[in-house]
Amino acid sequence: MVAYTCERIPQTRFQLDGHIADYVRGLVEQWLLVAPFANPAMLEMLRDRDCPPYRDMVPWAGEFAGKYLTGAVQVLRLTGDLRLRAWLGQFVHRLLGFQAEDGYLGPWPKAHRLTNTSPTGKVTWDTWSHYHLMLGLWLWHQETGDEHALAGAARIADSLCRLYLGARKPRLVDTGETDKNLAPAHALCLLYQATGTQRYLDLALQIVDEFAALGEEGFLAGDYLRQALAGKAFHEMPRPRWESLHAIMALSELAHITGSDTYRQAFARLWWSMLEGDRHNNGGFTSGERATGNPYDPHPIETCCTVAWLAMSVEMLKLTGNSIVADELELSTLNSVVGMHSVTGRWATYNTPMNGVRRASAHSIVFQAREGSPELNCCSVNSPRGFGLISEWAAMRDPQALILNWYGPGQIEVPLEPGLSVTLAQETTYPVSGRVSIRVDPTTATTWAMKLRIPHWSQQTRVWVNGEAVLSGTPGAYLCLRRRWSPGDVIQLELDMSLHAWPGERECAGLASIYRGPVLLAFDHRYNLQRAAGSEPKVREVDEWTGRLGYDLRIPVLNAQHLGERLATWEDWLPPLLLLNAMAENGETVRLCDFGSAGQAGTPYQSWLPLQNLPHGIAFSPQQPLRSVHLSAKQ
Repeated sequence: MVAYTCERIPQTRFQLDGHIADYVRGLVEQWLLVAPFANPAMLEMLRDRDCPPYRDMVPWAGEFAGKYLTGAVQVLRLTGDLRLRAWLGQFVHRLLGFQAEDGYLGPWPKAHRLTNTSPTGKVTWDTWSHYHLMLGLWLWHQETGDEHALAGAARIADSLCRLYLGARKPRLVDTGETDKNLAPAHALCLLYQATGTQRYLDLALQIVDEFAALGEEGFLAGDYLRQALAGKAFHEMPRPRWESLHAIMALSELAHITGSDTYRQAFARLWWSMLEGDRHNNGGFTSGERATGNPYDPHPIETCCTVAWLAMSVEMLKLTGNSIVADELELSTLNSVVGMHSVTGRWATYNTPMNGVRRASAHSIVFQAREGSPELNCCSVNSPRGFGLISEWAAMRDPQALILNWYGPGQIEVPLEPGLSVTLAQETTYPVSGRVSIRVDPTTATTWAMKLRIPHWSQQTRVWVNGEAVLSGTPGAYLCLRRRWSPGDVIQLELDMSLHAWPGERECAGLASIYRGPVLLAFDHRYNLQRAAGSEPKVREVDEWTGRLGYDLRIPVLNAQHLGERLATWEDWLPPLLLLNAMAENGETVRLCDFGSAGQAGTPYQSWLPLQNLPHGIAFSPQQPLRSVHLSAKQ
């Protein structure tokens, strides 16, 4: 077993404040504590699986309980909410009560258990669904020490081994929908580490070998390992759908388990190619549920795709310790994850487009609704994990230091070693302001190192410890502060929040995305209604399946050379996190809000904006993944 470069710190306690805390609080109140009661078929479909008449289900129906549990446990880590903890204990107990003696925990009748077939002859995503169940139960065990949960996950793994380990036919790769149904490889690696059971690792390795399996019409799966090592980008591989990221995460775990640089290299190359070709301006991932190699592609950016990207990025951060990966996690969280949720936590989107409108997933993909589960779909059960994953990367450690990746109001209490912990209390309005004050309170004065993330977009960063200036650090790297820390020490961090812009190409040619620090800015019709006076905007139907903007918002052209910006206020209800007055080329004032708030009232918005005097063709690089250029000195 080879140590990760960095990893989360168990028993870390969070007390987040500010707008992220408001969203998470709403998710707990309005969704996590009520969803199984409002949608009892989430569990009840497991009770009557062998009793005809069989339920009419989508092929992935069995994933709902696992995805719900996974996100809920990670949100619990972030909140420590005692009500949620008590409820999840009941949920897990009830869930395990429906597990068959052979380990099966899905909704399909006995003759079809883990075969990925159904009574109607359709291919199901049954092993995919059991992956999510294993992951959720493993996380609950990690968080609570519940041995029954770990045993339940192990019984699923045992059942998979009985069916598919060795030379048995059919192989798992022969059962269809392989970009989904090979996902257990990842959970099997986790369970091997938790239990030491060799057959779990053996099956995980076998499934990774099956990535390259051939059939009569070519590759049965995505050949992700071999083709990554050969230099191919993810979108060029046989099955570049988003679901395959979960199977690909087995490569990161195998690098950790075996120490093999082959797995490490393949995983890292896959991640970088996904970042270059398929992470959009808002931090969302894929277009139309698959990689296209085109970040300007206007097809839908599905919630589940972005959540999978976040989960894979956590693995990449653990594997490499590269602070650019933490920048990416922040970008996706503050923009896409916030944008995919209603401000109350009552609903989440299926598609969070770069330009367009926000629609609840229960409306966009209503075809997934069934008796007893009117609100359940792949995205509604999965979206809380976008916030919950903050608990995995906000504070980490490597062999040398405590790592602080998360900036925002609140506090994080981190155990450093037995008998020694530290509370990091942040006073800040970040990401509205770049000024962050961090009070460091160790339980006793002692010497240790702390690494601060210096984002790649912060060209000029200033840092003080107890009022004394220290080296500012390099953009896109960690600044390491090693000293004797005493209770009450204060770190002051000033990040460069000047505007920077990504010039568009292809479908977004002639437009640009503008950022203030990590926040993508957008033009929302709601904050610019005065522009409609005396003129009638052209309105067309929004194409849900391409994400193309169906409204002529009549945005005046902005000029990169004298854009200007000043913070504005919104006195009415539902204020945005950030609102700026920007000067247009014609002298008009244009209001731009943060992407996460754009469209929250149902109004159309646009994040690719008409911006003149920007250089074009700025190339992607690992040091500048946003392909952006700074527009001005710090405001």
